Amino acid sequence: MSARRVIADIGGTNARFAIAENGAYRALSHVAVRDYPTLQDALSHYLSSLPQDMQPSIGVLAIAGPILGDEIQLTNQSWSFSIRATKDALKLSALHVINDFAAVAMAIPYLAPEVCRPIGPVASKARGPIGAIGPGTGLGVGALVPDRDGWALLAGEGGHVTLPAVTAEEDAVIAMLRRRWPHVSAERVLSGPGLVVLYETLCAIAGRPAQPFSPADVTDHAINGTDPACVATFRLFCAMLGTVAGNLAVTIGATGGIYLAGGILQRFADLFAASPFRARFEDKGRFQSYLQRIPTILIMDESPALLGLANYQERTAG
Repeated sequence: MSARRVIADIGGTNARFAIAENGAYRALSHVAVRDYPTLQDALSHYLSSLPQDMQPSIGVLAIAGPILGDEIQLTNQSWSFSIRATKDALKLSALHVINDFAAVAMAIPYLAPEVCRPIGPVASKARGPIGAIGPGTGLGVGALVPDRDGWALLAGEGGHVTLPAVTAEEDAVIAMLRRRWPHVSAERVLSGPGLVVLYETLCAIAGRPAQPFSPADVTDHAINGTDPACVATFRLFCAMLGTVAGNLAVTIGATGGIYLAGGILQRFADLFAASPFRARFEDKGRFQSYLQRIPTILIMDESPALLGLANYQERTAG
């Protein structure tokens, strides 16, 4: 029987807390990160709401940012914390912190078939490396590699790779974005805030005023076809995501598949499935046939990182 643990999936906007045992979790709580000054405050509030017989001995946290030592800083949020000090303050025997998309990747072997929606042709999976990618507040990327004892996690910051251009339109978009940022990362466009950036950029290129849209506004107008610029934005967003996901696939040799996560894609799954994503994913010249054999699967589970954390073992870290 595995030790009871508190698990948390902490993004730039929302955090989810739960109690996990034996590969499953319960007592799920969603909070807005902005409602708490520190991670310790949020965790303490959650733990204080639990009965005594549910108190955990171990913590496993997934955070949207790199883990380079004891001091952690979230990439797209102001929270920072010491792993050691947080463990001591919460009276835990151990506190593990991993990248959020490493946790998503760790969930993949445990996903139920009904939450796995193929995007594009249904390709047969081969045992091999698995990639995970998904736009949210940022762009998360992770990987899972088989080893003798199960799986090894590869945590990275692939959302911050340089955004590639495939078409003249994308050349124009990136050229305009370079006026704002000296380095245009994939995350600048392939994220919730990036949707708005892409919409505003396409409006500027077309010489039309941009409306003060939120990411939800852009996607709502796209799915309803009520704003041509939003339709074009979502279509280009999906195409560029296909390029980056294809780059991930050929880089890690993802014969086990590329899995896509994040509320943006789940909310508009049908629109995403009909988008240029898969065609662009396969568009790798001489390696098109290689990509055609790699499945792309949309995870319809709202919190796959929590499932990954519930099944996380320290030995799986890569």
